[in-house]
Amino acid sequence: MSVEHEKQRAAEAAAELVEDGMTVGLGTGSTVAHLLPALARRGLSLRCVATSPQTEEAALTLGLRVEPFGSIDCFDITIDGADQIASDGWLVKGGGAAHTREKIVAAAAARFVVIADSSKRVTALHPPVPLELLEFGLAATMRLLHPVSLRDAPRSPDGGVIADYHGAVDDPAGLAALLGATPGVVEHGLFPPTLVADVFVARGDSVEHHNHAKSQA
Repeated sequence: MSVEHEKQRAAEAAAELVEDGMTVGLGTGSTVAHLLPALARRGLSLRCVATSPQTEEAALTLGLRVEPFGSIDCFDITIDGADQIASDGWLVKGGGAAHTREKIVAAAAARFVVIADSSKRVTALHPPVPLELLEFGLAATMRLLHPVSLRDAPRSPDGGVIADYHGAVDDPAGLAALLGATPGVVEHGLFPPTLVADVFVARGDSVEHHNHAKSQA
């Protein structure tokens, strides 16, 4: 089965969790691109917030109701993809350069659901780890973060510079603390297991559902 087929299967499975009247956080990326039509086909009355202009435009085109984040302070559910999903529950996100918004929307959700194809499962996280950086003092920030490189990509939805950290990721919690404490770092792409409620990973036609909330209880 193709990667796109697996993304579609995972997205469709997660879409079934959404109920009429819910507030929904919408992530960004190629797997979320399959989620949007799956949600639209259900014909539910939803209030959605998008984490990027691309997601917002696609959602509106499909007839989904998208509101500014200022009008909603929490979500019943947020659904998003991931670049890496480790066996211990840590995630790497940010391939689409929207990880700052994605983390805010994930943290504001009662249930954060991750959808992915089978290639995103890894035994342990590995570099690169996406970063959003302030342009002010950029050279100094990059010196503190070494090894890091600027990504040849558009800026974040909020104008931040996108870079990638290439050092070891053996201790995700320690690295997350280090990156988060570095002046000039707006946000990093490490998402802790405590943020995640469910993970849907498609393998061929089957979809594995891991409920992290229960395993952490």
